[in-house]
Amino acid sequence: MAAKPIQGRTTADAGDQGVTVFLIGMRINSWWAVRDWVPVFLAMPAMLAELDREKGLGLLAVRRLYGPPRTLYMVQYWSSHEALLAYAADPGHHHRPAWQRFSRRMRGGRGRVGFWHETYVVPKGANEAVYVNMPPMGLGEAFGAVPVGRRGETAAARLNLDTLD
Repeated sequence: MAAKPIQGRTTADAGDQGVTVFLIGMRINSWWAVRDWVPVFLAMPAMLAELDREKGLGLLAVRRLYGPPRTLYMVQYWSSHEALLAYAADPGHHHRPAWQRFSRRMRGGRGRVGFWHETYVVPKGANEAVYVNMPPMGLGEAFGAVPVGRRGETAAARLNLDTLD
């Protein structure tokens, strides 16, 4: 069920904590090489289901996106970079074995499928968001949305920039 918009201006309730933003994606370089890209495509749902079941692993929210052409990716919000790295390295969870299979497939796949990720570690107080008549998304979905006034009326105030000399 789709989340309902929250009327008015809200912001993410994440000002007093850090967040790790992880972007991950794949690009289908050869549509006809189905056996090379389908396993990559199908590995992510199992990981996300595991992370949803086991909230303590640190994934706070995820947004699936499409584009540019032939590219699928996600924006993930994690409680910390330590949680992200621990999940990625743990052989007892879905990621590590999936990564090993993917690595083997990539070595023999002759570039038929591409992969990328980026990680951003955002210290506490160094994030800002505003949503107007929107359902919770992004940082607001990860940390909860609150009225703008609770964190400041301007972007500079929410980032504590208006107090700097």
